[in-house]
Amino acid sequence: MKKYSVIFILVIIQTVNIWGQSEYDTIPHIHLSTIAHENQGNSFITFPTDIGNIEPIWFEANLIPNFNIRTSKNSRLLGVLTPQIIIRMYQEESFPVRTPSYMPQLTIYYLLSEKNKVNSFSLFGRIAHHSNGQDGNFFLENGDINLETGSFATNYFDLGIIRTKYSNRFNAVQFLSTSMEIHPPSLTIEELKGIYGLYRWNAIFSIFKLQNKTIGGHKKASLSIKGKATWMFGELNDKKPIAWRRFIFSLTVYYHPKFLEDIGFFAQVYHGSDYYNIYFDHQLSVIRIGIMTEILRF
Repeated sequence: MKKYSVIFILVIIQTVNIWGQSEYDTIPHIHLSTIAHENQGNSFITFPTDIGNIEPIWFEANLIPNFNIRTSKNSRLLGVLTPQIIIRMYQEESFPVRTPSYMPQLTIYYLLSEKNKVNSFSLFGRIAHHSNGQDGNFFLENGDINLETGSFATNYFDLGIIRTKYSNRFNAVQFLSTSMEIHPPSLTIEELKGIYGLYRWNAIFSIFKLQNKTIGGHKKASLSIKGKATWMFGELNDKKPIAWRRFIFSLTVYYHPKFLEDIGFFAQVYHGSDYYNIYFDHQLSVIRIGIMTEILRF
C-alpha cells in the first residue's frame, strides 16, 4: 500500500509539472521585433472589386519589406529599415501605374519593460520620406492639382508609444499605439502648405487571435482586427479644428487559413483623405478585399 501511495504522489507531481508547463507554453513570447513589425504595417494586394468612390483600378499593392538592424536578438533597442512602396494599376488603356508612392523610412524602437515580457510598453521614433517621383508643376493652368506629373514630396517625423497586452482568456495579443506625426514645413514642398495635413495624431488598436497549434514551431494569428484613426490639425484648407475632413478612419479584418503559410485574406473599410501621394485632396470612402502577408509569429 505504501508503495502505491508513493507512485500515486509521483504521478500527481508529474501531472502538475506537465500541466504547468503546458499552461506556460500557451503564453507567447512577444519579442520587440514582433511589436515593431506589427507597427510597421502589412504588405497586401487588393482584388479589382473595390466598392466606393475610388477610381477604377485593377489592384493596389502595398509593399512593406522590413529589415531589422540590431546587435543582439535580446536587445531592448531595435532599428527597422523599410523601403515602402504603394502602387495602383488603373483600369485604362495600357493599364498605367501612375505616380507610385515612395515611402522609405527608418524607425527606432526601444522596449521600456523587461525583455520578452508579455505585457509591455515600447517607444518608437520614425524618420520618413513620401514622394511620387515626378518633377512636373504641382498645379495645372486651371488651378487643379496635376495628378499625372505633378511633383509631391514631404519628409516627416513620427514619435509614439505602444502598449502590448496578452489575454490568456481569449488567447489573443493586443496592441494599442498612439503617435504624433509632424511634417516640418521646411522639409515639405511649398505647394502643400495649408492644403495638406502637416500635423497628425494617430491612434491604432489591433488584436490578434492566436491559433492553438503551432506552425513551423511558431504560434500564428488566425484572425486579426486593426482599427486606425487620424486627426489632422493645424492649418488645413481653412477647415475648423473638428471638421469632418480632418479625420481618417480605417478598419481591417484579416483571416489566416491554416492551409496557407504566410498569406491570408483581408477586408478593409477606409474613409478619409487619400493616402496615395498627390491624390491626397480626394476623399475616399471605400470597401476592399484582397490578400495580405501578416507574418507575426508569437
